[in-house]
Amino acid sequence: MIVTTVHLIRHGQSQFNAAFDSIKRVDPMIFDPRLTELGRAQAAKLADPARWSKVEIVFASPLTRAIETAELAFAGHAAPLKIEALHRERAEHSGDIGRRTPELKADFPHLEFDHLDDRWWHHDPARPDAIAVESEETLLARVAAFREWLAARREREIAVVGHGTFLNRLTGRHFQNCEVVTLEF
Repeated sequence: MIVTTVHLIRHGQSQFNAAFDSIKRVDPMIFDPRLTELGRAQAAKLADPARWSKVEIVFASPLTRAIETAELAFAGHAAPLKIEALHRERAEHSGDIGRRTPELKADFPHLEFDHLDDRWWHHDPARPDAIAVESEETLLARVAAFREWLAARREREIAVVGHGTFLNRLTGRHFQNCEVVTLEF
C-alpha cells in the first residue's frame, strides 16, 4: 500500500469572497471570479521551493481562482499542474459556476482542459444558464469519489488546490484562504 501525502490548499481571496463578505453575504453575481490583489499576495506567499520539493503533481479545480492560486503557489516548481473537476466547489452561488472549456483554454493555453465536459460544473441541463444548487447528498458522493481517486493515485506527494465547502466536507474543518492542511491517504 502506498501512503500518499496530500497538501490540501484553499484558493486565495477571490473577487467573489471580497464582495460577498462586504455586502453581508448577498450573492454579488460574479461568475468564475479571479483572485483579488490580496488573494494573489496570499498565493504568492505559499511559493516556497523547499516546502514543495517532494510534490510530484499539483491538481487545481477548473475554477479560475484555484488555477491562479496554483500557478502562483507553485511558480518555478517542476511538478506538472493538472486540472481536475472532481474537487470543484459546491455549486450554490454565482462564484461556483465555471467557464466553458474554450474560454479556459484561451486564458490558460498552457494547461489541458480537453478531458472536461464543456459544462463541467454542477448544472441543470434543462436550465443551463441558471445557478443549480448542488445537493448535500451529491456533494458528499463527489467527496467520496475524490477520496477513492486520491487513494488510487501512485504519487507519494500531491498538492490539491480547491475550495472551502468541498475541503470542509472532505476534512471536517473550515479552511481560510490559502490555508494548507496536510493529510496522509
